[in-house]
Amino acid sequence: MQTDSSFTFVLFGGTGDLSMRKILPALYEAHRAGGMLADSGKIVAVARHVADRADYLEWVNEHVKPHVSKNGVDETAWASFLDRIEFVKIDLGKAEDFALLRDALSGRPGIRVFYLATGPSLFVPICRALASVGLNENSRIVLEKPLGYDLKSSNAINDAVGEIFAEEQIYRIDHYLGKEPVQNLLALRFGNVLFEPLWRREWVESIQITIAEELGVEARGDFYDNTGALRDMVQNHLLQLLSIVAMEPPHSMDSDSVRDEKLRVLRALKPIDPRDIGKVAVRGQYHSGVIRGSAVPAYATEPGVKPDSTTETFVAVKVEIENWRWAGVPFFLRTGKRLADRVAEIVVNFRAVPHSALGASALRGGANRLVIRLQPNETIRLYCLAKQPGEGMNLASVHLDLAFDRFFREGQMEAYQRLLLDVINGRLALFVRRDEQEAAWRWVEPILDEWAASHKPPKPYAAGTWGPAAASAMLAQHDTCWLEEEN
Repeated sequence: MQTDSSFTFVLFGGTGDLSMRKILPALYEAHRAGGMLADSGKIVAVARHVADRADYLEWVNEHVKPHVSKNGVDETAWASFLDRIEFVKIDLGKAEDFALLRDALSGRPGIRVFYLATGPSLFVPICRALASVGLNENSRIVLEKPLGYDLKSSNAINDAVGEIFAEEQIYRIDHYLGKEPVQNLLALRFGNVLFEPLWRREWVESIQITIAEELGVEARGDFYDNTGALRDMVQNHLLQLLSIVAMEPPHSMDSDSVRDEKLRVLRALKPIDPRDIGKVAVRGQYHSGVIRGSAVPAYATEPGVKPDSTTETFVAVKVEIENWRWAGVPFFLRTGKRLADRVAEIVVNFRAVPHSALGASALRGGANRLVIRLQPNETIRLYCLAKQPGEGMNLASVHLDLAFDRFFREGQMEAYQRLLLDVINGRLALFVRRDEQEAAWRWVEPILDEWAASHKPPKPYAAGTWGPAAASAMLAQHDTCWLEEEN
């Protein structure tokens, strides 16, 4: 993934939490690895909360260092990384300040990347201000989620940004698509003949996709209370992961071939009848509880949250895909805050054998299973049955590991690092195209509308549990359960 391409990476929201925790650490890791970033490449941070470059570098030293390199900071690499960083003080509310940015970027070789690590309300004003000073040419723009509040607002942002930047210049980022196991899922499916005959309704009983968090809303109460789990996680991360799991083999791995196949999945999602939403969608809100021995407060008492809030912090939904490969196979999506563990995983449950001479254990649903763990430990495991040592034919579940560190000396690349390198090098395959985003919003909106119209509060669940019991009951109707319940 080496590049000789010169670039200028302009980071709006340069003092923000996302920049400190993810973006600058990812750029540092690429710099430290050597050869991934052109020597001439520069990072220009844009903010108004610090006075000058010296103050900004002091801020970076304090807030970025704790988030880089699990094995510690290489001080030599860190010093040369800081040499890449420049700073321009801009008030994003003042379009005339962008002339300062234009002057700072004047005469620089290579592509310009504008990363908008800001609230979505600033996306359009920033893009218009960039265009007003001629900075929308020879450039790429990276948009963080959430992109809008619903289909209408999402379209409004996309329309406005699309008047300034061409679609091939727009990188809508979803960091889950950059995770190593997601890439390996593509390799597993499309690089090996073994799984393709099994990857269909005849052999797959159900699929679960979970993104669970132990954390609450932290300092994001104001934002989260106006967003909720369905908008924050399901509309983007979970539906994107579903489309990767369920897509047909693309013609090639170029950006449009991959995204065309993902779009076909999103357009094949079975529309949910509003009368059935109570049966196929569960929403919950965490109350006080205990996580890892520490008491945590209820969502309604978090800073920035309305005391009578009906915003959901948990969603479980059953999804069906209306095509020949997946007809009749339920996909169960789940996400929530203040759950029992921090985990993101894809679970493919294969059907039990139709008849077994080895006893009832060979007929258990879930004995044959593929688990793709995205976090905290990125692994792929294939579960199957094997005979236990000793007398008799007693079967037990065992697993085969795809252990990356045993086969590859180089460490796994973090999701943001991969995606930022893709932006710099002009690779769009792992970024969300506008028509994908519209299809996802179109499918989600009936659930949002029904929940808003019903005025029913979310189902309560104690912090430190796996969410409302109704989420388990929904799977029980299909004679299955969530992975942690079986274990």
